[in-house]
Amino acid sequence: MPQQFAVVAVRMAGMSDTPHPDSSPDPTPDPIADPQRPQSSPGIDRPSALALQATLVDFALAELVRQQRQSFQPLWTRDSWAKLLIWLALNCGCGTDTASLEAFAAAIGPGQTARMRRQFFERQLEDLNLMVLADPAEQQVLVWPLGPGLDGASPAADLAEEQVAAALERVGLLDQVVADRGRWQSLEALVAVPWSPPCS
Repeated sequence: MPQQFAVVAVRMAGMSDTPHPDSSPDPTPDPIADPQRPQSSPGIDRPSALALQATLVDFALAELVRQQRQSFQPLWTRDSWAKLLIWLALNCGCGTDTASLEAFAAAIGPGQTARMRRQFFERQLEDLNLMVLADPAEQQVLVWPLGPGLDGASPAADLAEEQVAAALERVGLLDQVVADRGRWQSLEALVAVPWSPPCS
C-alpha cells in the first residue's frame, strides 16, 4: 500500500509553501450591535472566522504529525512519509485505491503538504540547541542552531562536529550519513551532511 501512494507523496514533496487563506476581517457588520459585546479598537483588524479556522487546522495537523511521525518505519524514508499520508487518508474515510488517495492529497493542497512534510522530517533537540532536518528527497541532512549558543557561547559552537554528530546519533541518523567528516560542509549558519550512498 505505501507504494500505491508513493507517487503522490513524492510528487508533493518539493512543492513550495503557500500563504494561509485570506486573513482579512469580515467586512460585513453585525445588523444589530450588541452594546455589551467588546468592540475592536479603531485601526485593529479582527481575524476572520476563515483565518481562525485555517490557523486551527495548521496547529492540529502539526501536532498530529509530531505525535505520529515516530510510528512509521523505517524512519527518514519516503516510505515512512507515504505511510503517514495513507494513515491520514484512511482515518478520513478514503479508500485505498489510487484515485481516492490522489483525491485526498489534492484536498490537502501543496502548501499544507509541504508544511507537514517539513514537520515530519525535522527534530528539535533543545538540550543540544540544534535543529535537524533530514528529508530523504534532499541530498543533505541540515543541522543548525535553534537560538543563541548554550551557556552564552556563540551559536557556531553548537555546530562543532562533535555536537552535530551527537545530534545525528540522537535521532538515529549517524549511520545513514557519510562517516567522513571532511565531507560535512560547515556553512555560515548550518552544517550540511550528505546522505550515505544507497547500498548496491
